[in-house]
Amino acid sequence: MKTLKTSLPLLNAMVVFEAAARNGGLTPAAEELNIAQSAVSRHVANLERQLSVALFTRKGNRVVLTEAGDTLAEAIRDGLGTIRHAVERLSAPDRDTFVVGCSYDLAQMWLMPRFDLITSRIPNGQVMLLTSVDYRDFDKPDVALSIRFGVPEDWPGLVAKKLFDGEWFPVCSPAFLARHPSLASEDPQGFLDVPLLHMTTRPGAVDSWQSWIGTERNLDGPRFTSYLSMMHETIAGRGAALAWAGFVEEHLRLGQLVRLTGTSRLHRSSFHLLTRKKAGPAVQAIAQALLDSAEGLSAISGH
Repeated sequence: MKTLKTSLPLLNAMVVFEAAARNGGLTPAAEELNIAQSAVSRHVANLERQLSVALFTRKGNRVVLTEAGDTLAEAIRDGLGTIRHAVERLSAPDRDTFVVGCSYDLAQMWLMPRFDLITSRIPNGQVMLLTSVDYRDFDKPDVALSIRFGVPEDWPGLVAKKLFDGEWFPVCSPAFLARHPSLASEDPQGFLDVPLLHMTTRPGAVDSWQSWIGTERNLDGPRFTSYLSMMHETIAGRGAALAWAGFVEEHLRLGQLVRLTGTSRLHRSSFHLLTRKKAGPAVQAIAQALLDSAEGLSAISGH
């Protein structure tokens, strides 16, 4: 049974012949490949002997491709080009643009303060942040790393490492707390008498004000589909909100928000950092840097 090794000429000979055919002579091929002209001549002669065809016709000091030589040169060029393109695609995540997937709100409130952990590790800072509410967008082959909310079983084809818990608790601005000092008592019922800001979760959802307070009554206050917009209103002092720990880390550190209770609730899901099973060293180094940066989250959020 013939194999590629036994049925094809030596790769070195084909590379040398292609250079001679493209450059129109043995001498320029030798200069391009940085080898002796006699070596080019030997490779071409060996190739002609193995194939039993003339690849060049000699006219004095010049060589001209025969019809067979032209056919072989084109085939080699196409074949090597296909190999080169495949290698470029395989190495692209570490060599070209590094794509990071994240939801918009989490990107703005957690990832951007530490975005330099990514750009500083990528040559020329060639990084693209892909934001989407649809995690399927992060399954694209050019996405090297993504941050998602869920459980590892949600992503069986990827490596998932927990970034931080799905932990949430009430927050407000210092000025809002000064106007409503009763909130410092940590009594959930105290939130019934102050302006509240809500995400558009279903009534009674685990991360809703109804769940936190322990009431089934309909609570007044504006609703937001954007977590970032709700936090802007909270910082402006127009209500109390339920905050995810990782989302308000920077605002708590800067004193723009204060945590109202020492207790918190945990969602069954967590925020995870996802990479492919055969992630390269650059991806692994960036993933570890982000994981290390999340270790201080519990201290800032009060745990």
